[in-house]
Amino acid sequence: MDYIVRMITKDAPIVAMAIQGHDLVNRAQEIHHTFPVATAALGRTLLIASMMGEQLKEKDASATVRVQGGGPLGTILAVSDSEGNVRGYVQNGQVDLPLKGPAKLDVGRAVGTDGSLTVIKDLQMKEPYVGSVQMVTGEIAEDLTAYFAQSEQTPTACALGVLVARDRTVQVAGGYILQLLPNAPETVISALEAGIRAAGAVTPMLERGMTPEEILTAVCPGMELEFLETTEVSYRCYCSRERVKGALISLGKGELEEIARAGETVHIGCQFCDADYQFGPEEIQKLLLEL
Repeated sequence: MDYIVRMITKDAPIVAMAIQGHDLVNRAQEIHHTFPVATAALGRTLLIASMMGEQLKEKDASATVRVQGGGPLGTILAVSDSEGNVRGYVQNGQVDLPLKGPAKLDVGRAVGTDGSLTVIKDLQMKEPYVGSVQMVTGEIAEDLTAYFAQSEQTPTACALGVLVARDRTVQVAGGYILQLLPNAPETVISALEAGIRAAGAVTPMLERGMTPEEILTAVCPGMELEFLETTEVSYRCYCSRERVKGALISLGKGELEEIARAGETVHIGCQFCDADYQFGPEEIQKLLLEL
């Protein structure tokens, strides 16, 4: 089961959350048939989008993370609802690059740093909140840390990890966000930095079977932690035949008439999932009558 856990510290101004996301990242790989470096990049983006979406409490709110680093993967997009359920895609999922170290995928090179990371929060108000920052490393977590510092003025530590096996399946996936509340003393900042360094990268912790709760405990050593709600999350697409039908109608009469004249079944695939919606010639004629 994939889930997000929230945490506060009773003796320090810190709020945090962590995610176990193996199943949702593996589902994304199955849908998009991504190669390992693309799986890692898309997986990290899905994980952070899920956590950012779960932070939103407005009904029907959503969080979108768009990564356009200028690298060979192209655009990476992940969209989460306010319960942390997420969907996404990577533009060029069959990119394959040499490893940059023993069993270490070169995500930074695949994503690139010649571009931006954009976060869109739709809080069901007149205009969505949009924040964008220049890419820093292309490793996603560091770029999100820069986003939180620059766009939300919140000191944040972000760690994300996706381990992909030789057969392209996802072995582990997860991460965490630690955020300092205003006026945090230097002693707390130093203790947190030391804890993060001592705990190390998140992927080895996940490999050892550590839960999100155990990971947060490891990076906040000696602090009095209080774990709050746990939320189950999944890879979830909201596409439907009715939505696709609406998209066809929006093409307009002229374009639909051209499709109708061809007399062939139209196949429309969802960019987020493996759904394939088919509309035969008779259905296209019915859509024209509706217009």
